[in-house]
Amino acid sequence: MSIQRVHNFNPGPGALPLSVLEEAARDLVCHPDSGMSIMEMSHRSDEWIARQDALTASLRRVLGVPEDMDILYLQGGASLQFAMVPLNLLAKGEAADFVVTGTWAVNAVKEARKVGRVAFEAASSAATGFDRIPEGLSLNAESRYLHYTSNNTIFGTAFSAPPDGGGKPLVCDASSDILSKPFDFGGHDLVYAGAQKNMGPAGVTIVFVRRGLLGRVGADVPTMLAYKTHAEKDSAYNTPPVWSMYIVGLVLGWVEAQGGLEAIEALNKAKAALIYDAIDASGGFFVGTVQRGSRSRMNVTFRLGSEELEELFLSEAGEAGFAGLRGHRSVGGCRASLYNALPMESARALVDFMGDFRRRRG
Repeated sequence: MSIQRVHNFNPGPGALPLSVLEEAARDLVCHPDSGMSIMEMSHRSDEWIARQDALTASLRRVLGVPEDMDILYLQGGASLQFAMVPLNLLAKGEAADFVVTGTWAVNAVKEARKVGRVAFEAASSAATGFDRIPEGLSLNAESRYLHYTSNNTIFGTAFSAPPDGGGKPLVCDASSDILSKPFDFGGHDLVYAGAQKNMGPAGVTIVFVRRGLLGRVGADVPTMLAYKTHAEKDSAYNTPPVWSMYIVGLVLGWVEAQGGLEAIEALNKAKAALIYDAIDASGGFFVGTVQRGSRSRMNVTFRLGSEELEELFLSEAGEAGFAGLRGHRSVGGCRASLYNALPMESARALVDFMGDFRRRRG
């Protein structure tokens, strides 16, 4: 049976490499080296432990993760990390600074306050509708760390460089752009990322944390929410998401086969430039929603002249084989997510469709 795959612009879970999906489809039923599905394999077996060790080695090699950072395989997505980070890094009454650039950063602030920690907004672009990365930080002298979200999937903004925390530990939610370009762990103390954008399928959240931060806060942290618990048990205190982790390993192999993160970054730059150029050259038919210096390469957000025209555009795009172009329900509009596995051919096809739609409906 022949299956026609769509152009997948979904914001997450996002596109996965076809070769990875094909290999995973084989291993879903029975991995040839083990006689069982990866999903049936005991997470305490020597065979799985070897695979997990290989995954950790791949992450260190591809991303350049330093040896003094533990790599934890957790669940609950970035949303759980919004609470875990302050629980593990702040004692009650202690504070952290946050750069607020959209919904996920807002949620991180809210969760910190819910667990009894103090959250200061060091900078925010809320006043301009999160259409840019704010300039300048107002850091609180008492804060123990600075938290930022490297890429905002909803509003389509991204940091071109990490914020300067003035020597404070730097914490990054890198869920939607990790593995899309080289990443400098040297200036970071904790980085977390849900896998379902560029690293793999939904189900695993990877945390990179300096060992010096483990156990900073005492025994009042619930066992399953303590980074130290998972570090001491090699992420096997409870059953880890083995299937999702396995596919992350396949994706890392694919990244290396493409030429590594430098090659991936070059492709992502080219895809984003192609679509932004189409928006900018449309004479206002398509309008970008983000200031040019803050534009994301992962999530291109744009509007048309009316909601009716946007609905027509999205309807016709769906009929033409484009999936996932509708903007987040909280903001509307259109959004093209250009994660690693989206091929250049899909970006070109979207630009052609946008041009054709403008000629017919402009």
